[in-house]
Amino acid sequence: MKKKKCIAMLLAGGQGTRLYALTSKIAKPAVSFGAKYRIIDFPLSNCTNSGIDTVGVLTQYEPLVLNEYIGSGKPWDLDRSNGGVYTLAPYQAKSGAQWYSGTANAIYQNLHFIEKYDCENVIILSGDHIYKMDYSLMLDEHIHNNADCTIAVIDVTMEEATRFGIMSFDETKRITDFEEKPKKPKSNHASMGVYIFKKDELVAQLKRDEADPNSSNDFGKNIIPYMLENGKRMFAYSFSGYWKDVGTVTSLWEANMDLLGNDPAISLNAPEMKIYSRNEPLPPAYVGESAYINNSIYTAGCEIYGEVTNSVISEDVYIGKNSIVNNSVIMRGTKIGDNVVINYGMIDENVKIEDGAVIGDENSDKYNIALVGRNQTITKNSKIKSGEVIESL
Repeated sequence: MKKKKCIAMLLAGGQGTRLYALTSKIAKPAVSFGAKYRIIDFPLSNCTNSGIDTVGVLTQYEPLVLNEYIGSGKPWDLDRSNGGVYTLAPYQAKSGAQWYSGTANAIYQNLHFIEKYDCENVIILSGDHIYKMDYSLMLDEHIHNNADCTIAVIDVTMEEATRFGIMSFDETKRITDFEEKPKKPKSNHASMGVYIFKKDELVAQLKRDEADPNSSNDFGKNIIPYMLENGKRMFAYSFSGYWKDVGTVTSLWEANMDLLGNDPAISLNAPEMKIYSRNEPLPPAYVGESAYINNSIYTAGCEIYGEVTNSVISEDVYIGKNSIVNNSVIMRGTKIGDNVVINYGMIDENVKIEDGAVIGDENSDKYNIALVGRNQTITKNSKIKSGEVIESL
């Protein structure tokens, strides 16, 4: 088997507790986004667009929807005979499954996959970010610098910096300092959770870390600081495009809103770096004569008879007569009856909202989004307050 320049390991086992009802039944990377996508479409599409044809997707929490969605990988051109996409569950020992104890342990448990696809470098990705990135440019810099590890970095505000791994580097981009979620950040250069390692260095570090009983087996907390302290060649790769960590309801709502307008912050259909997804064939959207749509997006299978403003309407959504949807995200398969009002709502998949229901209120904002989990029924004329969470069934 020909040696590969780089393979990808995609961490997609996160529970996503800060998304509440949206992730009570599915893994965070499987959450719907942008009318016809799921969050995991972004790293998978980035791999395809970067010429990386071998991807291991590490699943753990509620993996069923995610596994079914990925399937053979065909939508992302990852159904390959030598490579392709594979979902990798936690290691099954004789005593049962051993759940991943940290990001580094997750990769360690799947070293057999890395060894199977003989490669020179390994890129490690997170499955919960919205962005478009050509990893091949980062890989070129990594190889040019003869780096043991290269970390993608994006500048954030100093207020945000406490939420990330923060690094400092010299004029050659060689990293001089790294601290995970510092209380007093020394810079605003934040790790994007995208790492490229020389394969042999990665394997050695993972084995060393696994043998340390005091380690939490995490890249940001353990692997990277250890390598830096021991003089390994570590470099930053600066990224200046759109990137959003969608770990909270507010940030997921903001990322959806970033798709709206004449000049959206991120374009998903641009020919270069296109985002691919698995979508069932559906009839074209139908907009009734009485409907009014302003600064919103909707897609195949929708039927809209009401008023939609500043909102993202997913596949196969029905919005009845005299209903009003403002500043909201409505996910696939949801049916909204007549005379319904939704303000700053995030409605998960396959929800039924009966006539006259009110979700949110006029004083709502992005910090008080009403959240309705999948498969729920909101009964006739009922009221859901701003910020209220209705769990998934």
